[in-house]
Amino acid sequence: MRTQFQRIQFQKLARPIKKTLTAVAITVVTSTAMMNVAHADAIGLYLGGQVWDSNATGLFGERDQQIDFNLANKQQGSFFIALEHPLPFLPNLKISSTTLDTKGATTLSTDFNFAGTTFPPSSANTVFNTRYIDYTAYYEVFDNDLLTFDFGLTARKIDVKIAVDATTATTPPVSSNATLRASSYVPMFYAAFIFGIPTTDFNVFANGNFLSFKGQTLYDYQAGISYELVDNLAVDVNLTLGYRDVKLELDNIDNLYTNLEFSGAFAGAIVHF
Repeated sequence: MRTQFQRIQFQKLARPIKKTLTAVAITVVTSTAMMNVAHADAIGLYLGGQVWDSNATGLFGERDQQIDFNLANKQQGSFFIALEHPLPFLPNLKISSTTLDTKGATTLSTDFNFAGTTFPPSSANTVFNTRYIDYTAYYEVFDNDLLTFDFGLTARKIDVKIAVDATTATTPPVSSNATLRASSYVPMFYAAFIFGIPTTDFNVFANGNFLSFKGQTLYDYQAGISYELVDNLAVDVNLTLGYRDVKLELDNIDNLYTNLEFSGAFAGAIVHF
C-alpha cells in the first residue's frame, strides 16, 4: 500500500506526463484535421467538347406509321460544363448540350400522315433537328489516379423539330409540307468511370445516361481513351478519342414516335481548372 509520501511523489510525476500527453493529443487531432483539409478536393471547373461522325438509322412518324427517310450521316457536336466541390453531402453539377441534325429522302408508296398533313405517294424529303440539354446531379464514389466512379440522375430536356416536304410525280406536280415540333423532359440514370493506366498519361473512360420505361428507351453512352496533354497546378488538359452511341426511342411525345440511333467515332478535349 502506498504511503502518503509515495502518493504525493506519484502525483508530482504524473502532472507533467499528463500535460505532455494532452499536448500530444491536441497536436495529433489538429494535424489530422489540417491534413484532411489539405487533401480535400478543391472546387474544380471542367469544360469539355467533342465532334463526332454519327451514322443515323431508324424511323419516325406517328403512332401507326413510321417511315425510314434514309437519314444522312453527319458530324454532330456536343459540349459540357461541370462543377465539383469538396462538400460530401451535396451533389456535383454538370450541364451538357448535344445536337443531332441530319437530312433524309425517301419515296412514299402510300399516304403518309404527319403533323396534321396527309402526304400522297411522292418523293419526300426531311430535315431533322434535335437538341437536348442534360442537367445532371452526381456524386463521386471514388476519385483517385487509378479509379474514378460517379453516379447520379439526369433531367434531359429534348427539343425536336422535323420538317417534311413532298412532291408528287403527277402532272401538274402537287407539293405539300408540314413541320412537327416536340419537347419534353425525361429523367435518366447517370454513371461515369475513369480507369488510370499506371505509369502512363493515358486513361480509359466510359460514361452515359440510360432510361427504359413505358415504351421509351433512351441511352447516350460513350467510351474511349484520353491522353493527359497538360498537368499542372493551374490547368489540366486531356485529349479524348472514342465511340458514342445515342438511342432515341420516343413514344408519343407531342404525337411524335421515333426509333432512331446515332452512333460513331468522336474526338474531343476536356479542360480542368
